[in-house]
Amino acid sequence: MSDTPYTPPRVWKWEPGNGGKFANINRPIAGPTHDKPLPVGKHPLQLYSLATPNGVKVTVMLEELLEKGIEAAEYDAHLIKIGDGDQFGSGFVEVNPNSKIPALMDHSTNPPQRVFESGAILLYLAEKFSAFLPSDPAKRTECLSWLFWQMGSAPILGGGFGHFYAYAPEKYQYPIDRYTMEVKRQLDVLDRHLADNRYMAGDDYTIADMAIHPWYGALVKNRVYEAAEFLEAHTYQNVIRWADELDARPAVQRGRMVNRTFGEPSEQLHERHDASDFELKTQDKL
Repeated sequence: MSDTPYTPPRVWKWEPGNGGKFANINRPIAGPTHDKPLPVGKHPLQLYSLATPNGVKVTVMLEELLEKGIEAAEYDAHLIKIGDGDQFGSGFVEVNPNSKIPALMDHSTNPPQRVFESGAILLYLAEKFSAFLPSDPAKRTECLSWLFWQMGSAPILGGGFGHFYAYAPEKYQYPIDRYTMEVKRQLDVLDRHLADNRYMAGDDYTIADMAIHPWYGALVKNRVYEAAEFLEAHTYQNVIRWADELDARPAVQRGRMVNRTFGEPSEQLHERHDASDFELKTQDKL
């Protein structure tokens, strides 16, 4: 690590390869890098994703809809390998011009509707199926406030803390201290709120929980960045209580498996096209 302070140039120039673990997929321009059409399965809902926290939000939502008996929520989940640059294929860029997972195509509409950004997908599905979003205006507003809290806060956790603590090629105290302070403040926000509420929007489980749990629930359970000890996650008892309750939900357990390419083979379902895939097509069965 250099002890020399960095002085920004008058005009920034991109140096390919700069960016640590994800340097090979980082670039300062948008658009496709290659032609590659997306596969389309048998169901109206086509999901293109990976089991990162943002991807898990949507697969949990879809599995929760199916758990409620909403058959129209059946879906195909296609694996997008972001490390290989699948998100820069022409077909994916047509669904999400921002080249980030997850992305959804709804073929039940004419013309088919694309939806990108995980929060937008959760809201789209909640409104489409009238589920996991309160109808009462005050409760709906509370739910959406927490949904957008997550969308605004998680980049601090992921692109800020996660990058500098776990992925950066060199460790620097200033950014780690800066983002650790903010992540601990966010955890305290959640812990204080969950002291008086079973779920994020009160007594009802909603898309706000589905959005926050894959990030902050996973954080306190040491499933992302292996930082639970560093953050003293055990002190956020209300967050842990809430995370444990959501972890026990069957739909959450299934949703965490979809498009997963790491961990135990029995917990990896690279692609999901039928409910039976959870029993027949996990990586330990192939």
